[in-house]
Amino acid sequence: MVMAFRFKLIPFVATVLVVALGIQLGNWQTRRAEQKIALQDKLAQGAQAAPLVLDGAPLAADAVAYRRVTVRGAFVRDWPVYLDNRPYQGRAGFYLLMPFKISGSNMHVLVARGWLPRDPAVRDRLPAYATPDGEVTLQGVARLNAGHVMQLGSAPPLTPNAIVQNADPLQLAKDSGLTMQPFVVEQGAPAQPAGDDAQMVRDWPAPALGVEKHQGYAFQWYALAAMAVIFFVANGFRRGKTK
Repeated sequence: MVMAFRFKLIPFVATVLVVALGIQLGNWQTRRAEQKIALQDKLAQGAQAAPLVLDGAPLAADAVAYRRVTVRGAFVRDWPVYLDNRPYQGRAGFYLLMPFKISGSNMHVLVARGWLPRDPAVRDRLPAYATPDGEVTLQGVARLNAGHVMQLGSAPPLTPNAIVQNADPLQLAKDSGLTMQPFVVEQGAPAQPAGDDAQMVRDWPAPALGVEKHQGYAFQWYALAAMAVIFFVANGFRRGKTK
């Protein structure tokens, strides 16, 4: 029996397309894994670094993301914004966002103050909470945003007491006229909650990483590309058998 490889154009074209797709998607998943590893390293570095003091100087969001920060100032009490569809342990609720004017400057930073439960009977009834008077010192973690959920259509303009799906500091700066840092500070929970701190939950979700998931997907796509080549070669030799 003589083995001979018989070239077929259509199977060859199909194999090239599958291999190209597998490599492209495998590379994309590999890049996603590398991005998540870099984020993992940044989270670890931010947790170990000394808190960054926000003094009102403009900062780039990427430069402070995931850093622990401390800031002194006062809440802009008449500009709360509520992020809807933020459940916590199976309960419906809001994230409370509020601008915070940094002492000695005209700069503000958007603070995610905490999670508050929503009234199940009246969906748009806002929860009660307290806001400190005067200047206070806050500690927390800088984030690029307060998290995003699916939203249909374009985002409406932000107004005081608005209940919205998503909000970011630059949008709030545009709609309120306040000078804002381009990041959000997730306020940390004190060791002994009291007053307004006792009313809010500050169990902030950690960023989803899933490095192993992306690595697994990349392996599957690369394996698909390899199997396509093997199948094309084996099938070509099988067709080329002669007696």
